[in-house]
Amino acid sequence: MEYNVHTLPNGIRLLHVPSASAISHACIIVNTGSRDEPENKAGLAHFIEHLIFKRTEKRSTNQILNRLESVGADLNAYTTKEYTCVHASFLNPYLDRTLDLFNDIIFHSTFPEDEMDKEKSVILDEIASYLDQPEEAINDDFEDMLFAGNALGNNILGTTESVQNFTRTDIINFRKANYRTNEIVIAVLGNYTFNSIIKKGTKHFTDVEENSPTQNRIKPSILAPSNTTIYKPIMQSHCIVGAQTYSTHDKKKAGLMLLNNYFGGNGMSSVLNLQIREKYGIAYTIESNFSPLSDTGIFSIYFGTDKEKQQKALSLIFKEIKKLRDYPLNDLQLQKAKNKFIGQIALGEENRIGLIISMAKSLIDHNKIDSLEQVFEKINQVTTKEVAEIADEVLDIDKLNIFTFSPILE
Repeated sequence: MEYNVHTLPNGIRLLHVPSASAISHACIIVNTGSRDEPENKAGLAHFIEHLIFKRTEKRSTNQILNRLESVGADLNAYTTKEYTCVHASFLNPYLDRTLDLFNDIIFHSTFPEDEMDKEKSVILDEIASYLDQPEEAINDDFEDMLFAGNALGNNILGTTESVQNFTRTDIINFRKANYRTNEIVIAVLGNYTFNSIIKKGTKHFTDVEENSPTQNRIKPSILAPSNTTIYKPIMQSHCIVGAQTYSTHDKKKAGLMLLNNYFGGNGMSSVLNLQIREKYGIAYTIESNFSPLSDTGIFSIYFGTDKEKQQKALSLIFKEIKKLRDYPLNDLQLQKAKNKFIGQIALGEENRIGLIISMAKSLIDHNKIDSLEQVFEKINQVTTKEVAEIADEVLDIDKLNIFTFSPILE
């Protein structure tokens, strides 16, 4: 896909992807997230993401929320371990309005104390609601165990105690240390010329003061594998099996993405779904995931089932893992896996806001963006030998952690 990049004097990059649609999509991504939070400040990046919508130097909360919604546009934001993202979808004539709002909320929010108090209550409710969903909460607890002693283990929402103790000074200091202009990308997918994007981007962001302190992320250690069970007042067992693995920069990333998709990824035809759910009817949800990060990655298998079926489900999963390692994919199986994965990626391109966000992240992570053809080429270059090596490395049962939420025994 065609794209152009322009760097402003302050280091902020403008990314433009042309589109003939009447609808445009834009995002501003900051390369900072929960892993960049100081000790005892878990949830601070997410808290800031909430507060930027509350008041700026020239707009009230209502004016911020209505700025785009009044013209039928959609505005939202999210925080991850490594990113903060604000994104919008809108009719083409409203690009100026969108970029102006991005500038206002990211660089001119005032973080008033009264809004901080209100938003703390909102996030505490969000934490409570999240804890009531064990299929969601277990992922955070698993990562807390996997990255013990490292900020990567922080829950993105934070804890009740950490959120209650946030101060305005915490916010100002975090933004100064982590909102680095050379790690900010403003991306637009829409029916505009590249020159017009440069002009509008310069108009709205050239006055942002350059800020480029050193990023101080600490790579997590790989800990000895553990088997941990936490008892909770729940009806079903929820279990994750997994370990640290390849980062987004690892040459084996494409191979593991392909293997993960074949083994337990999207769709009903994955190995785990066919063998655990369809054949034995043990688990309603069973899936594997590979999440590459800047200096490590997470491979995990999740399932939920009745307590009495948990051990059988684990045994069947380990049986499939052993089978995959003992009998690597042959050429025909690998080609089918590639066809499926490539088709899913191509369909995913139809999600235009997801596409422009993904491209902006790629620019931050790799300083380049692969075309769809280049992505397909990397997948097609994966060999049966490479998949076998990845399976041996990632699916070594002796190195996998097991983390379980189990119903309290009566």
